[in-house]
Amino acid sequence: MYDLMRKLPIGIQTFEDIRRKNYLYVDKTALVWRMANMGKPYFLSRPRRFGKSLLLSTFESYFLGKKELFEGLAIEKMETEWKEYPVLHIDLNAEKYDKPEKLNEILSNHLTQWELKYGKGIDERTLSSRFGGVIRRACEQTGQQVVVLVDEYDKPLLQAINNLELLDDYRQTLKAFYGVLKSADRYLRFVFLTGVTKFSQVSVFSDLNQLNDISMKPPYATVCGITRQELVDTFTPELKNLSEANQLTFEETLQKMTATYDGYHFCEFAEGVFNPFSVLNSFDGCKFDSYWFQTGTPTFLVELLQKSEYDLRTLLSGIEVPVSSFAEYKMDVNNPIPLIYQSGYLTIKDYDREFQNYLLDFPNDEVRYGFMNFLVPFYTPMKNNDQGFYIGKFIQELRTGDYEAFLTRLEAFFAGIPYELNDQTERHYQVIFYLVFKLMGQFTEAEVRSSRGRADAVVKTPKYIYVFEFKLNGTAEEALKQIDEKGYLIPYKVDHREVVKIGVEFSAESRNLSRWLVEIK
Repeated sequence: MYDLMRKLPIGIQTFEDIRRKNYLYVDKTALVWRMANMGKPYFLSRPRRFGKSLLLSTFESYFLGKKELFEGLAIEKMETEWKEYPVLHIDLNAEKYDKPEKLNEILSNHLTQWELKYGKGIDERTLSSRFGGVIRRACEQTGQQVVVLVDEYDKPLLQAINNLELLDDYRQTLKAFYGVLKSADRYLRFVFLTGVTKFSQVSVFSDLNQLNDISMKPPYATVCGITRQELVDTFTPELKNLSEANQLTFEETLQKMTATYDGYHFCEFAEGVFNPFSVLNSFDGCKFDSYWFQTGTPTFLVELLQKSEYDLRTLLSGIEVPVSSFAEYKMDVNNPIPLIYQSGYLTIKDYDREFQNYLLDFPNDEVRYGFMNFLVPFYTPMKNNDQGFYIGKFIQELRTGDYEAFLTRLEAFFAGIPYELNDQTERHYQVIFYLVFKLMGQFTEAEVRSSRGRADAVVKTPKYIYVFEFKLNGTAEEALKQIDEKGYLIPYKVDHREVVKIGVEFSAESRNLSRWLVEIK
């Protein structure tokens, strides 16, 4: 094991702290300079804990002219003037927004601090008039245009997403407040707003329609997150330490890091990035774990899925959609995809140039299995601490060829589903099967399909290949016949492993497996 004394900036979102206290830093300053000098009003949406706050803090240090913090970084060779500008930095992240006055209070608090420095007009009574007055006076008093940085602009909206009255109140407040940034344009040097979502049909930005939304533009795709090259260039000692701790080669560690934490694509033409929070924590803990997923349980997303009656099998297998259906969050209970994408649980995996459709899927194994594990208690009798036991037993039984024990355990599993969880529709049963087999894929080669072109599920172990077909109110004989007639076994004809066909009857009346037949090829 390497004796590492290098400091990892876990949870540190202040650029000045990182630089003065000698924390490791992935150099994004070339992009910072480009944005600062090629445009003025920007908007960026990225998932939580993806480096948005650190990015804004970097801009703040740059516009305050703190040249010494940028020594040795790319921007040092690009910037020649290092002017100091007045910076108004608004952070909406650290408040619980459960009442209308909460948003007013935090905005007013920011304004009061700035007014102590730049003064207040006697006729400025509303939040928007006070904001406009501060911007104008800051520019007039310093002789420099003003920089406005807004961190997590949408935090109040997200917290009020299930309270339409409160959501509308916040929308009206923020619409007026952010609208000032358009009327005050002549006093502004640079504006940058960040958040998790880009809201549509709620008009938050209707008075600020000149924003340059860089969320899906290729030149800015890697402004947050860590590229593979940055990972190797910045963290090779940490990668070697992780390799030794887990008894892997350096290349195996890179592959494991890629499968677990890479895969976020914010543009169809750009390279993917690693989740920075998970990367740093894996180095710190010397193991692979679900660090990002564990920091925030997406309960509101599950509630949205349940309200929408969205077919989870489609979501869990990757979904093809036009950009209009996921790039902006619309208040549409029947389409949860935009919020799931913008929250970081789905990402762009492919693009059909002819029809201009995007394939959205889980970015990596951390999110894939974290999301499915989180879903399980909402759809099945399994609690979080039961999942490892159930899935482990299922896999052990199939590995040893004990398919009877597997099916008996699956029968007991369905018997434990509370009635209120089960709407007795075929799709609900299929979703539960789907989740179980998908979770088995963490530990063995398991495929589960929702289409009719393939078997319902295929599980491959070192000695066996199991081909499952489930029939709701059909017979086990019909299930086996379908496996043969549809040619589900053809892909495995030349495989050395024993192929086991399993046809299962599922009774809607008993809400359980009622009978099964097995044939060995």
